Amino acid sequence: MSGLHKLSEFPPDPTLQEAIPVLTRLVREPTFLDSYIPPLVQRAEQAEDWYVAHCDEDEDGSYSLQVFVWPPDSKTQIHDHSSWGAFCCVVGSLSEERYERLDHGRRPDHARLRMLWRRVWRREDGVSTLLPREGGIHRVGNPTGSKAISVHLYGPRTGDVDGRDYDPSRDYVCDRRESDGRTDRSPFARTNGGGT
Repeated sequence: MSGLHKLSEFPPDPTLQEAIPVLTRLVREPTFLDSYIPPLVQRAEQAEDWYVAHCDEDEDGSYSLQVFVWPPDSKTQIHDHSSWGAFCCVVGSLSEERYERLDHGRRPDHARLRMLWRRVWRREDGVSTLLPREGGIHRVGNPTGSKAISVHLYGPRTGDVDGRDYDPSRDYVCDRRESDGRTDRSPFARTNGGGT
């Protein structure tokens, strides 16, 4: 997939607003749909949990393009990012839940959340966008019995924290750093069918 970033025609230093047409074009590109997606669909049948099948990062860190594979009934934890982000479903459908913080963030390991909305995304539904930190607390998953594939585009990360992970059952939040053994900037990153 080394030519994937060329197919998407990235502008230099893309912004969140530029991410929408980039992803929209990419998920309609016949070369992408015919060459890149079929092998991932086959591998998705063997996977037990979601993973990042491909990650293409700009050398200066201005963007990260990632292709996620979602077997049935897989989902992330609730998390945010230290960058803007956008995603579009290519195969199947994905559920996204958005949350807001009810506390003021004064305690570093404490966060009270409330779900704002839940939505199902298919390719024809367009692109979901999110802002950094509290502007994009969400959970993404595949609640169906069929596989799903999505394409994600993240902007430049601010600082050394990748984002934060939330556990509303304990009103808990913690920073997620790149050094946590993850190989990319995605939430709870997994590559090639497994990992941490």
